[in-house]
Amino acid sequence: MNVTVLGSGRWGTFLAVYHSRKNNVVLWGRKESPDFKQLIETRKNAYLDLPDNLILEDDLGKALAHSDYIVISISAQNLRDFCQRINQYDVKGKTFILCMKGIESDTGKRLSTIVSENITQDVNVCVWVGPGHVQDFMSGIPNCMVVDSADKAVITDVVNSFSSDLIRLYIGDDIIGTEIGAAAKNVIGIAAGMLDGMQLSSLKGALMARGAREVSRLIRAMGGNELSAYGLSHLGDYEATLFSPHSQNRKFGESLIKKEPYSKLAEGAATVKALMKLSKEYNVELPISQAVYNIIYNNADPKQTLYSLFDREVKTEFATHY
Repeated sequence: MNVTVLGSGRWGTFLAVYHSRKNNVVLWGRKESPDFKQLIETRKNAYLDLPDNLILEDDLGKALAHSDYIVISISAQNLRDFCQRINQYDVKGKTFILCMKGIESDTGKRLSTIVSENITQDVNVCVWVGPGHVQDFMSGIPNCMVVDSADKAVITDVVNSFSSDLIRLYIGDDIIGTEIGAAAKNVIGIAAGMLDGMQLSSLKGALMARGAREVSRLIRAMGGNELSAYGLSHLGDYEATLFSPHSQNRKFGESLIKKEPYSKLAEGAATVKALMKLSKEYNVELPISQAVYNIIYNNADPKQTLYSLFDREVKTEFATHY
């Protein structure tokens, strides 16, 4: 089977290595990208070495032509422009697997929607999300992830084709909840990092409980199944995002509180803008997301803002409205 992975960052490169265990894989990257330049020069990065059978390619047309399965792993905020580039090539009938988490900050649109709107050819689209870090997978530590799509046949095909002893894939049944949950957990991860930075890590248990409940209300308002917030895409990914030293969103939140520079990608910083848009559009209160937004973009006092989350009006734990 031929697989193309688009994106040579940490996760994209790992996925290329993962798929190359059983498939013919091309990894595409931008020739000007430092990550891709390093792979070309050394065939390794800080996390892994490339196997000999993995092909590196900087020509997008050639990379797309190589395979019927196209994995995309780039920054969520660049997806729209990237899909418009892809649409210039013949990709009819191919299956696009979005191994990325986020919501478009300007529009509040889910990533599968962006693909469907900008790749106008007849293609299959699914998302592949859930817990797991490159460092753990490369150490042989397994995990579980979920594949979801509006097309059940696509889910079944991808799960059956790519599940393994290292990554067990589950069949999703709520594309709205899966995508929103996966994106929103990065925002909760930033909040967790902020608590770590303030030496309030013991509050992360409460943050997990209230964060999942907050996201479940949004999912339901958008027409999804609120129970998806308690599945692999959201709550199931909390350990990897709220506690792991490998979590870039958690580290971003901690660095922000400590006023330390942090240059790596933290998708939650853009996603929280989208959540604020969706909060207004669907009339759903998202107090944790609002707090993260205010600290990042409105220069709100972190200690006062985070403490206020635990000093709200008393309500029933599972109240419909917060």
